[in-house]
Amino acid sequence: MNGTALDAAMAQRRLWPGRAPWIREAVGDVPRHAFAPERLWRWDGHAYVPVDREAEAGRWAAQVYAGPDDPTVTQVIDGRATSSLSCVAVVVDMLDSLKLKPGQRVLELGTGSGWNAALLARRSGPGLVTGVETDPGLAAQARTRLAAIGLYVTVEVGDGAAGWPAGGPYDRVICTYAVDAVPWAWVEQTRPGGRIVTPWGRLGHVALTVAKDGASATGWVQGLATFMPSRGTSPPPTWQQARGAGPSPEAERFAVRDLGPLRADPHLLFALRVALPDVHLTLDTCGGEGDGDPAVRLHDTGRTSWATLRPSPGGNGTAVVHQSGPRRLADEVLAAWDEWAAEGSPELYDFGMTVTRHDQYVWVRHPATGRRSAPRRGAPLGPTPSRRTSDR
Repeated sequence: MNGTALDAAMAQRRLWPGRAPWIREAVGDVPRHAFAPERLWRWDGHAYVPVDREAEAGRWAAQVYAGPDDPTVTQVIDGRATSSLSCVAVVVDMLDSLKLKPGQRVLELGTGSGWNAALLARRSGPGLVTGVETDPGLAAQARTRLAAIGLYVTVEVGDGAAGWPAGGPYDRVICTYAVDAVPWAWVEQTRPGGRIVTPWGRLGHVALTVAKDGASATGWVQGLATFMPSRGTSPPPTWQQARGAGPSPEAERFAVRDLGPLRADPHLLFALRVALPDVHLTLDTCGGEGDGDPAVRLHDTGRTSWATLRPSPGGNGTAVVHQSGPRRLADEVLAAWDEWAAEGSPELYDFGMTVTRHDQYVWVRHPATGRRSAPRRGAPLGPTPSRRTSDR
């Protein structure tokens, strides 16, 4: 696939936003490959392996223009992907959510290769985009690439969580890595009425509007995607690590539950993420027991508890449950699932977020009257998109 084929694939799936034609024009005018390093990385099922442009030009190009939902990994450190050209569908979705107008001042956090900053600059104008990148090497490369195509963007080296107050206030703030708590610095550096678009947690991204008094920022979930966490974030423990740290499971029991929605319903998965932010849910096609049944694995961030749910052998809508530790994670997940169903199974687009100086919380359907998640206190100063078009 090349740039033309990628454009056509986006069009076929109706992923180009009709209300913002400038995005498609900018993606066409700013070549993605101009921001890709000579060495890329691909996942071979076990580890990231290098793809060098000089040795494998065709494979290198295929990594750059893999498809609407495929990121291009540009940096790997200690076996972990730490920077990428985000997949085009997600980049486009977030730019659409930003509602950027010509002449507006923009702060971009996590500049990486510089491609997203280039798209922002094409819309906003010269000298109006400030990028912040924590990696000095990546920042230097982004400056070089941006200058090579004649776009003037300021790229600073710093901690994105602190924003960049010297360049503010900003009309728009966009982050390209996942955060669990939206830093208050971003709100402080955004004009009242300004917009902040950021990935949140492990599943989606939100668009927040700063209140007229600057005391809060509120907005709706915009889409579903997975993002890299901020640099320096420790990887979460795996299910195997949690299982190794915990005691033996309680005796096997059965639960009347079809596990299919956990594998197919993104709205349910998002609701569980909101209800249980420290619980990790993974799917295992081998069931983890060697019996070939697809299973759901659960563990908490603190490695204190773990659980598995897998379809019962009879296939009669029941699940076999094993769980271990002080928390009964399977019970918690099933209870949160029941609560979501009792509320009418709200879609991820029915969720929103409010951020204040002291906390943030997620709400359902209405910021004032909808059910709220437990607030996350002390937001620090510094992780296949599914989208419906709206004015949110």
